[in-house]
Amino acid sequence: MSTAQATGTYPALVQDLADRRLLDARWRQVWEAVPRSQFVPPDIWRQLPDRCEPVVGTDDWLALVNSDEPVVTQLDDGAENGPGIATSSNSMPSMVARMLGLLGVEDGHRVLEIGTGTGYVAALLSERLGDEQVYSIEVDPVLAQQAAEAIAGAGYRPHLHVGDGAEPIPGMGLVDRVIATCALRYIPYALVGQVRPGGVIVAPLARDFWSGALVQLHVQDDGTAVGPVCGSAMYMPMRAHRPIHHEIEGTGRSRAAGLDPARILDLGFALYAGARLPGVRVTGHETADGARVWVSSADGAAVMAATGEDVLQYGPGFLWEEIEQAWREYESVGRPDVDQFGLTVTPRGHQVWLRDPHVVVQPSRT
Repeated sequence: MSTAQATGTYPALVQDLADRRLLDARWRQVWEAVPRSQFVPPDIWRQLPDRCEPVVGTDDWLALVNSDEPVVTQLDDGAENGPGIATSSNSMPSMVARMLGLLGVEDGHRVLEIGTGTGYVAALLSERLGDEQVYSIEVDPVLAQQAAEAIAGAGYRPHLHVGDGAEPIPGMGLVDRVIATCALRYIPYALVGQVRPGGVIVAPLARDFWSGALVQLHVQDDGTAVGPVCGSAMYMPMRAHRPIHHEIEGTGRSRAAGLDPARILDLGFALYAGARLPGVRVTGHETADGARVWVSSADGAAVMAATGEDVLQYGPGFLWEEIEQAWREYESVGRPDVDQFGLTVTPRGHQVWLRDPHVVVQPSRT
């Protein structure tokens, strides 16, 4: 495939991002210099709601690569004959642009990327800041090698490492910015310790009760990291942070649902309830008729609920009643939207706060 063929309609994508005010003049120059197609392998999949669909043919390949859609580049951690679960991708361009905007890089900044993936973001940062200022780490050695080849082929030489992004990179020293291109269950405090005071961490989080919260944390002089939730961002989880699934056993106890399960999937409520009910895990999806959710906790309590149907509770306790109580509390504080929440990271862990870093949402269960 020629360079002209690979580039395709990429300028139109960049123009669209600029029109949406996701790229300033400097970042637009960077994106124009780094075509996405240079970092997408021949074998790719389109992410559908219930499966990954292989993309066949040059025209379809180009159409997906030059669109504002994620491009799945690996299934099942590279294993053969797996269930077909996406485990690596070239992220949605508008989300990449948004996260880079939140990162707020300036000339001279040193940046660490968690999750090299295809190498596209590392190349964008290298074009913006220079090779020597960019560090990127990838846990999958096969992906790391593919990314290194793509990055070198594009003419960049950032510091690339293979390993767990939650662990410090030996000899790197302090950086000014950290961007995670995989979802974290929590921000490892060791990661905060790699950022100089005044620095910024931008990362998507996927915790037990909620997923897809994008945070922008500012590292303080005392070593804490504090900042707002900046909307949603759905990313594949860091491999060391993949969720632990709780098994549902026994016969469920039926009762009427006093709360539409679709409410649980609202990110604002999920942030509040996740802080109030630590250790309670929610999975679910929207349906044509509402939502279907599965809720479980480590003590064996579980709930299955669907819009318009009775709730089935399993195991000890009254987990659904706890969720309903959290909803009533959420209503009493004004049903705050996502952007009214924030996060503080300390050596002791995470604290979710509402409207003010000093107003911490305290857990109701231990």
